Amino acid sequence: MNTLLDEYYRYDLHNPGFIERKFAIGEESTLIYGITQSGKSALIKNYLLTHKKSTYLYLDCRDIRLERGELNRALKSFCHENKISILALDNYDEAIDLFELDQIILSSDTLLSVPYQSIQLELLDYEEFLAFESKYDSTALNHFFQLGGFPAMHRVASEDRVLYIQNALLRALEPVEFFILAQASKMVTQKVSAFNLYERLKSERKISKDKLYLHLQSMFEKGYLKNLAKFNHPSAVKKLYLCDIAIKHALVVQKHFGRLFENLIFSELDKHHIECYYDEGIDFYLPQRRQIIIASPFANEHALFKKVETLEGFIVSNRVREVIVVTMNLESTLSHPVSRIEMIPFERWALGDDT
Repeated sequence: MNTLLDEYYRYDLHNPGFIERKFAIGEESTLIYGITQSGKSALIKNYLLTHKKSTYLYLDCRDIRLERGELNRALKSFCHENKISILALDNYDEAIDLFELDQIILSSDTLLSVPYQSIQLELLDYEEFLAFESKYDSTALNHFFQLGGFPAMHRVASEDRVLYIQNALLRALEPVEFFILAQASKMVTQKVSAFNLYERLKSERKISKDKLYLHLQSMFEKGYLKNLAKFNHPSAVKKLYLCDIAIKHALVVQKHFGRLFENLIFSELDKHHIECYYDEGIDFYLPQRRQIIIASPFANEHALFKKVETLEGFIVSNRVREVIVVTMNLESTLSHPVSRIEMIPFERWALGDDT
């Protein structure tokens, strides 16, 4: 095992084309967790490359040569003998023993019970995505719809992107979880219960209800699936969303632009940890801001007035300050007796101070 550790120790790390994220590793021991392909490895390597090579050891725990028993017997002494102050265990396996060191950095798909600072590395929001673009022009938003928030997608040829995401998901998920994700991709933005999913899946695959519920919960915990509760009705059926629209592109042939657009808006709110809910006729209600957000890529003023009329009771009773209609490129401010209505293009909304 010492021979293999020495091989890793002598490796020159490569992290070509790294672009700064909104998240950064500090000097304390840290756990970075997030879904596959969110950029955890790149973040770790970028941090290590700012230190002297002799001070750190980087191990990719997916390497089958790192037999756990032998590794546990050798790793601590190897670090001490070589005066290693930073140990990075990428794709960490909890069977690997941890020990005292100046700094230990772990990466995992899920939040682990370790006494370290934790960073949940989200996929790219729109602002981060723009940093990955070679040039910022009118095509940027279209690229965001095509590529989604996976950082690596900028380096993948367009004809390979679907298979790239499919293969990444197949490696990261259990077969049942992948099957759940594929089915959920057909139901985004809809009110979906665990039983609804079970009913859809049981006709295509033999699966017990208990097993499905267990794996479905795992998908929410890992962050691949998201849900949105109804305002003041916590027991009501929640709306279902994907963590990124690129997953729907990769797993479903049929596209529904309106649902993709709504999921895109939800992702921006979710990545910025903004409290929101849905209600009847309301895509997103933000109670702390007393704001309603409606996803309407190709809105028109007449239809908006009609829609707001149906929401007057909710607007008055909750003292809603404004109704924001997020569009593709339409921009306007409308006067309405009950509430201010503002049509804002997605790009300006996503880059504004309110998100």
